[in-house]
Amino acid sequence: MTNATRKSWSYSAGERGRNRVRAYEDRARGKIFLEFYESVPGTTEVRRVRISAGESDREAAKRKADQLAAKFSNTELPRAKEATLGELFDIYTREVSPGKGESKRRHDLRCVALFSRSLGRSRKVLTLNRRDWDRFIQDRRRGALRPDGRTGEVKVAGVRDRQIAYDLKFLLSVLNWATLSGDGCGAPLLDRNPLKGLPMPKEENPRRPLVSEAQYLRLRKIAPKVDENFEIALVLAHETGHRVGAIRQLRWSDVDLTEKRIRWRAENDKIGMEHSPPLSVEALRILEQSRRNRASIGDGWLFPSPEDSSKPCSRHLLRDWWRRAEKLAEIPRTARLGWHSLRRKFVNDMKADTPMADLCYLGGWKSPLTVMTVYQQADQVTMRTALTSRDQRRAASSR
Repeated sequence: MTNATRKSWSYSAGERGRNRVRAYEDRARGKIFLEFYESVPGTTEVRRVRISAGESDREAAKRKADQLAAKFSNTELPRAKEATLGELFDIYTREVSPGKGESKRRHDLRCVALFSRSLGRSRKVLTLNRRDWDRFIQDRRRGALRPDGRTGEVKVAGVRDRQIAYDLKFLLSVLNWATLSGDGCGAPLLDRNPLKGLPMPKEENPRRPLVSEAQYLRLRKIAPKVDENFEIALVLAHETGHRVGAIRQLRWSDVDLTEKRIRWRAENDKIGMEHSPPLSVEALRILEQSRRNRASIGDGWLFPSPEDSSKPCSRHLLRDWWRRAEKLAEIPRTARLGWHSLRRKFVNDMKADTPMADLCYLGGWKSPLTVMTVYQQADQVTMRTALTSRDQRRAASSR
């Protein structure tokens, strides 16, 4: 069986789950490889193996794949059982999800509920196809499929493509993980990912508004009228560039006023990045002021819940504070203008004169590519400054 595509050539010999050997061409390397499963000596597990075919000729590589499959037919490799979606979700959320951060764990559970309703827990994974993929996308876009399961009479707007892609990446992660994990009987949980390579929905012009300097100053001015803790959170979001989800889970033990640093814990960070960048003068000032105003601190939360001081305040309270502040500051309600807009403002305030490595560490990014493609935005002042600097260099060199 041959499968020729625009991307690569491949050929499969043998029976899936028994003695399947796949030959495929890696155009980037200019080589042909053979891929198959083999038993791990002394265990009941199997592993996926890739070796060079030692040939550049496709017909010769096909013959080698046939020979290897014939050899394996006498070995009787373990078969992967026909796993259901529910079985994979149960194992994944029991073994993999607990090692993730809080927000990732919550997202995993929401996705399990979404895909269970959309595809069915009893669905055989290898029967999933492009139609299932497209239907999920359409149902999420029009609001027919929501995390809380509410549908029906009230018309609800769907989510945008970025959120849908985030959900689909969870499903792909589960399926890819299952192809590399044993079922305890010597076979992988899943022989292959049937959804591999399907196109992700992508927003062509995503909305990523920034809080302007004037808007921030207005919010800063009225912040004490909203809540003392809102003022502290607002300054920290503006001065550190961190997500509000990490800010609300800060403890006083994370704040080192002597060394003028703050510790961002991996378990509270979306990408699990632990780091301790320095504090700005303004952030240090408001933290010192807050500490003086609190008689007892210990290892308590910077932003304790009003109902239970043993817990941090909820994201819902932070959202309510923001909306009250918008009204008091007379800032028009704009879609996606919220706490995360301060994170974008931080990047763009710093982009002109901060090396990328330092900017990533200060704001808690692992990838400079994320900063450049998602957060940084072009602006007239920076562009004009760059052009003026260029003209000055050219004039100097022509003298």
